[in-house]
Amino acid sequence: MHPPLTIACAKGYLWNNAIDLLAGMGIVFANDLTDSRQLSTIDTRGTIRLMKVRPWDVPVYIEGGAADLGVVGKDVLIEQSPTVLELLDLQFGGCDLVIAGPPARQASYLTHHIRVATKYEMATRAYFDERAIRCLPIPLYGAMELAPSTGVADIICDLTATGQTLKENGLIVYDTVFHSTARLVANPVSFLSKYTDIARLYTGFKAQLCR
Repeated sequence: MHPPLTIACAKGYLWNNAIDLLAGMGIVFANDLTDSRQLSTIDTRGTIRLMKVRPWDVPVYIEGGAADLGVVGKDVLIEQSPTVLELLDLQFGGCDLVIAGPPARQASYLTHHIRVATKYEMATRAYFDERAIRCLPIPLYGAMELAPSTGVADIICDLTATGQTLKENGLIVYDTVFHSTARLVANPVSFLSKYTDIARLYTGFKAQLCR
């Protein structure tokens, strides 16, 4: 019997969707880790080992060879530019990386040395570089919406799915940097050495998405 394929899946909002997609292919887990502190599990047929990791760590596990495949947001792939193969848009977890801030600042946010609170420093710099604007990224990893009102930053660059949190904190969207959905990615070496197993899983995923 082949050793199980290892999938590093981003925990949080992508996790349940990934579990449902696998279940639709007949891949189920006695313990799906949803309500557990355990971080890895093997399906009942012994074909898939699933690891629950932080979204920003998924490419690390893929690049390091600790996982053959990964389920991670396109936002992470754009920001990190890891050496992985992007196989499939899984069409869930949709959200936008946006530039947002107070309504009064909208007309003047494209000015030099604008302070932008974000954890997407590379994407933020690229956005402003394309417009020949020198921005000052301010690294923040939570409560991003508080940055403008507290003076930590002028505006923010962050992910939003509905825009509701922005609205509740008095912010509006100025522009969309990119749209993101979950992607199936692979370790390049695993893709060659375990091609048959990966291709079978890929075909199963694609069939689920076409339903």
